[in-house]
Amino acid sequence: MSDGPGRLITIEGLDGTGKTTLSVALGDALTARGLPVTRLREPGGVALSERIRALVADPEARIAPHAEALLFAAARAQLCVERLVPLLADGQWVILDRFVDSSLAYQGGGRELGVDVVAGINRVATAGCVPDRTLLLRLDRATGLARLSDRGEASDRMERESDAFFARVAATYDALAADDPQRIRTLDAGLSPDAVLAAALDGIADLLPGDA
Repeated sequence: MSDGPGRLITIEGLDGTGKTTLSVALGDALTARGLPVTRLREPGGVALSERIRALVADPEARIAPHAEALLFAAARAQLCVERLVPLLADGQWVILDRFVDSSLAYQGGGRELGVDVVAGINRVATAGCVPDRTLLLRLDRATGLARLSDRGEASDRMERESDAFFARVAATYDALAADDPQRIRTLDAGLSPDAVLAAALDGIADLLPGDA
């Protein structure tokens, strides 16, 4: 067990912004500082949540907006109970690729269910887990699409949404960041991976123990 408190660092942003790249680099950087680190992703991280991930990503699935919000919340609830709460209690630094802000942006904003409605659903799902810091990767949609295309992977159900949908998602992320600047730090995802990592470390510097 770590001598210090567990910390929850979440990474947010549209697909193609480099969330996974930052998650890996940040995990390596914190591990090099002697901190106990666990990397997780949403939806996923545990068996049930991974099954829900496959369902919501399926381009053939027809899912109503409110059902989609509930599915993401269910995956989150299982992750929190099964892994996130125990890891934080054990003093781990958890780097989580997406969390509640994704649902607020995608279902609350993109699907137009309303941020308050989706926040209410997730208050039940999160078992009291609140990020210590959220790193929001911001990138213009065209560049993000180009990065996704370079991966050579088929688009999932969400990635096939309209430009108007993603404009609403991005605007909601911006509004969330403006409303909670202490927790949410916006990073320029157009910079080099090293520069993004440096900005991320600066964004969590106040959370790091003095000898890290």
